[in-house]
Amino acid sequence: MVKRFLKSLKYVFLGLMLLFLYLPILYLIVFSFNDFSTGRRISYANLGVWKGFTFQNYMTLFSGEAGQALLLTLEIAAVSSVVATVIGTAAAIGIYAMKKRTRNLILNVSQLPMVNPDLVTGITFMMLFAFVNALLVQMGLNQVGDIPKLLIAHISFSIPYVIFSVMPRLRQSSDLLYEAAMDLGCSPMQALFKAVIPDIMPGITSGFIMALTMSLDDFVVSYFVSDLKSVLSVYIYSSARGAKGVNPALATVIFIPLVTLLLVVNFRRLAKEREYEIQNKKVKLKDKGGNL
Repeated sequence: MVKRFLKSLKYVFLGLMLLFLYLPILYLIVFSFNDFSTGRRISYANLGVWKGFTFQNYMTLFSGEAGQALLLTLEIAAVSSVVATVIGTAAAIGIYAMKKRTRNLILNVSQLPMVNPDLVTGITFMMLFAFVNALLVQMGLNQVGDIPKLLIAHISFSIPYVIFSVMPRLRQSSDLLYEAAMDLGCSPMQALFKAVIPDIMPGITSGFIMALTMSLDDFVVSYFVSDLKSVLSVYIYSSARGAKGVNPALATVIFIPLVTLLLVVNFRRLAKEREYEIQNKKVKLKDKGGNL
């Protein structure tokens, strides 16, 4: 009786935790179809007041500054996540090939940006680009533009997450895989791209999703690094505190593709794990002389 009560309590706690985490997101999705009285935008004056169902928030999503902010954010996220995934994967492979003491040291250093406060990171990038632009002006060259600064900053803070995602997969992979590919006639680059990369692809995919999520989610670094006010996070912040408010469909459009991508990756991983379990059972039956 006590065990049954504790088991029920466990599920109640899990349900309350999930409700606490996802209720604000569900609230946002529902109110993205609300016909807001103030220019169909969320503001502190009409927050939580249901005015009626409408698709107007989505029909006007890509118009004006909001559409420019969304497109620019998606472009920066796509480019920075791809570049960070390539650099982070190469760095993880190189770090894994180092000696244990050196590998642990480099890993600890590479993970510092993950625990570093965003405020410190943003101010650091702002000071760095100010110093670089001052040098370029003295040399008679053009200053670094806002978009290149955003790309460099987003790539920089996304690389540690890619390394963090790829390293566990490298530890699970066999070191003999690369040597076997070399013995079968592959060159070092062929062995890397035909044997090692496919084996650690789940970790690379997870790193790409992490980099994409971090880029879309970033506000503090983008606020300090760039003078642009059309980046989505900065635009939403400034609009929500202003008189015009912000379109709630902006955040919903960003949230739904990420959740869909995560679900696809997780279901694919579960399917592969199920396939591996079936293959292992067949191998065990064969070793025991059983019928397949």
